[in-house]
Amino acid sequence: MKNMKRAVKAVGTLGLVGCAILSSQLAVAADSGWLVGANLGVARAQIDDEQITARLQGYGLTLTSMQDDERDYAGKIFGGYKFNRHFAVEGGYFNLGRYGYDAVTSPAGTLSGRIKLQGLNIDAVGILPITEKFSAFGRVGVNYAEAKDNFVSTGGVPASTDPSPSKRDTNYKLGLGLQYDFTKHVGMRGEWERYRINDAIGNDGDINMYSLGVVVMFGGSEPAPKAAATPPPRVVAAPARAKDVYCSVLALTYEINRDVIQRDDMEKLSVLVTFMKKYPETTAIIEGHTDNVGTAQKNKELSERRAQSVKDYLVKEQNIAASRLSAVGYGEERPLADNNTREGQQMNRRINAVITCATDFEGLKVVTAKTVVAMEIEFDPYSDDIKPEYRDGLRKVANFMKANPSVTATVEGHADKVAGIGAGHTHPTPKVSMEVSQRRATHVVKHLVDDFGIERSRLSAVGFGATRRMAYGTTLAGQQENRRIVIVFNYAK
Repeated sequence: MKNMKRAVKAVGTLGLVGCAILSSQLAVAADSGWLVGANLGVARAQIDDEQITARLQGYGLTLTSMQDDERDYAGKIFGGYKFNRHFAVEGGYFNLGRYGYDAVTSPAGTLSGRIKLQGLNIDAVGILPITEKFSAFGRVGVNYAEAKDNFVSTGGVPASTDPSPSKRDTNYKLGLGLQYDFTKHVGMRGEWERYRINDAIGNDGDINMYSLGVVVMFGGSEPAPKAAATPPPRVVAAPARAKDVYCSVLALTYEINRDVIQRDDMEKLSVLVTFMKKYPETTAIIEGHTDNVGTAQKNKELSERRAQSVKDYLVKEQNIAASRLSAVGYGEERPLADNNTREGQQMNRRINAVITCATDFEGLKVVTAKTVVAMEIEFDPYSDDIKPEYRDGLRKVANFMKANPSVTATVEGHADKVAGIGAGHTHPTPKVSMEVSQRRATHVVKHLVDDFGIERSRLSAVGFGATRRMAYGTTLAGQQENRRIVIVFNYAK
């Protein structure tokens, strides 16, 4: 209407306060699925005082005072469907509140006007993920609004021919917002929206709404990694391969010809016990390994005794069901290091515990002990690029570190024995292999810092080149296994 034309307001910047980390419940919102929510806030209009004054002057009256009501509470309820990480459709009901003015004239008289606004809308929503849980979004849509006006005049102000006009009309709407996802199902929004409105007497203008709201997501599913030649993220202990995603890996080393668990090894085993008790459906393979000192047959028997001694301790002293454990001895068949050095022999005299995986690994609460939990990332030849299928795995690594602030991590980069062939190289070059592995480790550290907010001081990157092979590298599959990143968590004492 002529006396209530709205002017465009400048858009304010709305920020959200970051919330505390919620251990194992932390997860980015699902990439697709249904959603519902509600917002509450305030809306603002601008009363066109000049137009009201001109109208009164047309009646031969002088405006002596004017009081405007340009702000009211507003809100909306909505529902919709999120098709992917970047696009959704939302629609619902909105109520923009009431606005008005009271004018006093000379000769004595008054003119009061009120308008009430509500309606329905449907929007296309574009989403820009900023971090795993924080995103920005913009919306463009249409609104079907009902405007109800009311005019009251006294004294010398002529009465309106229609004191209570109303109108329904369709116009555009648009908006901007930020969203923080507390879990994969619940998020919080801050929004600015502009509604184009036609009033009941032939005028139009804009109403700006500023609001906070809650959105609940359900249905749909987490995105599954696409099938590819490279396997999904997994955790490893020596050459044994885990079929699932996350495992705990325990490493105990032995002196020559010893097969008895030492006192400090029992402390390390407490972490393994914690893991298996937290995840009662997991099973473990206890692997025994030796150096090459002595005959192959004796080394095989020694490794079996070492593995069995660990199994017996877990069953008898820690009450882990024997049916969940198996003991295997590999003797000198699977070395991790060079048996020609004393240090290499020490590394090869070891026990590995390979545990079936638990997908909510990031929620595990650690105890004070030394062990390692590792995630493997594999690479293409000569490459240090992190493939998209590993992003969710790195997010879980970050969530685990955030939930356990005393834990630090060593990111180990490894290369296969032919990493230096190609790109101008005609023979294996240990220097190039070392450089490639260091770049891989550094790239993963940068990803954890920049994209997931892990403190740089808690991360270290180390390149091992081709010195710690997982497989012999005589086949393409073996070379692929050796091109990897292993993330080792260090538990503080």
